[in-house]
Amino acid sequence: MKKEVRNQETEVRMDSATGRPSPLKRRQRGITLIEMLVVVTIIALFAAIIGPKLFNQADKAKKVAARAQLNAFGTALGAYKLATGTFPTTEQGLQALRVKPDNVPQWDGPYLPQDIPKDPWGYPYLYKFPGDHGDEPDLVSLGADGQPGGEGNNADIVSWSNQ
Repeated sequence: MKKEVRNQETEVRMDSATGRPSPLKRRQRGITLIEMLVVVTIIALFAAIIGPKLFNQADKAKKVAARAQLNAFGTALGAYKLATGTFPTTEQGLQALRVKPDNVPQWDGPYLPQDIPKDPWGYPYLYKFPGDHGDEPDLVSLGADGQPGGEGNNADIVSWSNQ
């Protein structure tokens, strides 16, 4: 036998035998602690599995961006050499692509549309001419650690190698 009891805002059916709300209303009241723990556990597992893969993709994207920037510098340096007959010296650096160096009357720049950016890890690109690896200038991004050498994310990205 069931009787109806009016609660402040909702109508609750009470089971006269147990004195508790009927099972239908009990399920509508909210979620249990167990259900909440299951959901939190699933989210934590998802984050633990997917998170490292996303961070790995971000690291790969930084390497690709650094390589693309080195290629853009190479193109701009080629245009600089066509106009002036030589590459900028180490002392003039990449800034010679934006600002006319002294004693370079054939300069017809700027050869880059924006200021010289830092590498994706926030370090300046290194420039050396004459370079140690052929007739072209050496361009280097020092990687995530900002130090020469290294492996993985800390590895240098260089203009004379496609690695």
